[in-house]
Amino acid sequence: MASHGIEIRGLYKIFGPDGAGYVEAVKAGMTKADLNENHGHVLGLQDINISMPAGGITVVMGLSGSGKSTLIRHINRLIEPTAGEVIYDGADICRMTVSQLREFRRHKTAMVFQKFALLPHRTVLENTVYGLDIQGIPRTDSLKKARYWIDRVGLSGFESHYPNQLSGGMQQRVGLARALTNDADILLMDEAYSALDPLIRVDMQGVLLDLQAELKKTVVFITHDLDEALRLGDKIAILRDGQVVQQGTGQDIVLNPADHYIASFVREVNRGRIIQAKTVMTPLGDLGTSSDSIAVPASMTLETAARQMTLANVTQARVVDDSGLPVGRLDFSALVSAMVTPTPHEATG
Repeated sequence: MASHGIEIRGLYKIFGPDGAGYVEAVKAGMTKADLNENHGHVLGLQDINISMPAGGITVVMGLSGSGKSTLIRHINRLIEPTAGEVIYDGADICRMTVSQLREFRRHKTAMVFQKFALLPHRTVLENTVYGLDIQGIPRTDSLKKARYWIDRVGLSGFESHYPNQLSGGMQQRVGLARALTNDADILLMDEAYSALDPLIRVDMQGVLLDLQAELKKTVVFITHDLDEALRLGDKIAILRDGQVVQQGTGQDIVLNPADHYIASFVREVNRGRIIQAKTVMTPLGDLGTSSDSIAVPASMTLETAARQMTLANVTQARVVDDSGLPVGRLDFSALVSAMVTPTPHEATG
C-alpha cells in the first residue's frame, strides 16, 4: 500500500531554448499567446499546485493541448521542469541525481500507456516480467509474480500469446499486469483506456477500481473524458491551457463548477451517479432519531440509493456512516430533485 502522496508545487514548463528566462515574465502576466508569437516559446504548464492523495486515484482531465500529458511526465521526470517541485516521500523528484532518478523510476513508479507499449517479440508472460528483468530480479521469483498478476487481470491461459494475437483490451490488461508486477507505489496511466472501444473501456475501468480497492496505489490517471474521470477519480484536477481551472472531488466539480468552462463539461452528467446520500440528507440533529426501515451508506450514490428505496417500496431511508451509525434521513423526493436540479452556473449560463 502506498504510504506517500505526491505534492506538485509551483510547477512551470516552458518549451524553448530559454524557458527559464521567461518564468518571471509569465508570473508577471505574459500570456501564452504573447510568449509563443513574440518570443518563440510555448507555455506548457503554469503554476501547477496539486496534492495527489496517497492510496487514491487522482484524475487529471482536460482537452487536447491542456497540458495533462506534460504534467504526468513530470512525475517520473520524463520531461524536465522549468521551475517548481514534485515531492514524493520527502524528496523533490525535480532535483534527483541521475542515479536517484533511475532508482525512483525502477522501484517507485510504473506507467501504463495509451498505445499499450508492449514488445511485439515477447509473449504476454515475457512482457509482464520485463520490468523485473531490468531490476535484476531472479527469474524464479519474477515469473511467479508475473503469473499471479496475469491471472488477476483475467489473462490466465494467454501467457504464451504474442501481442498481435490479442485484442486491444487484452493488450491493455497485459500493460496493467506489467505495471502491477513491478510493485511500484505510484501507477501513472496516460490516456490508458482512450484507444479502447467503449464497452471494453468501461470493463477496464472496473478492473482498475477492483484492484485499487485492494492495492491502494497512488494512481495518477490522465483522460479527456469526463465520465471516466468521474467514475475513477477520488480527486479530479481539470486543466485548460496549462493551468488548473478547478480541482476537487467529482461531486465538488459537478455541484459547484468554477466557471462556465467547467459548467459546460458537467452539464450533461448523470448527477445520480456522482452525488452522495450525505449531500442531500437531512442531518440527524434536525430529526432527533431515525427509525426508517432501510439504511443507506452516507457515501452511496443517489442512483443506487433510489434503486434500493424503490425495491423496498419506501420514501425515506436512514443514512448511516462507515460504522453503521445513523447520521441522517434521505427523502426520496429530495433525492430525485437533486438528480435533476441545475447548478447556478448552468441556470445562468
